[in-house]
Amino acid sequence: MQAAMDITAKYCNKEMEAYGSCVASNPSTWQSKCHELKINVAQCTSSHPVIQKIRQECSGVFVEFERCLRENPDTPASCSPHVARFLACAESVDISGVDPVPQPS
Repeated sequence: MQAAMDITAKYCNKEMEAYGSCVASNPSTWQSKCHELKINVAQCTSSHPVIQKIRQECSGVFVEFERCLRENPDTPASCSPHVARFLACAESVDISGVDPVPQPS
């Protein structure tokens, strides 16, 4: 998982920081105000092979997290157990044999 986080930070740091700042600055309206920034993070991370594998293997847990955020838009902190489950899943993904450098499409 640390490798995936390092890759995300390396390749998508600007997008992740902008999204995180937006969410923190807009606790009750982040879903609408930060939507475009969320899409930017998703587009950035979707092209990376390690992140693709984690998203594929942990998609069910991530969907539950997103559902929690939709159902609790005013209290995103209430979804922290979902984040913990996603991180645990991501840490269990075997990324050996995955090329850490995205190939041009």
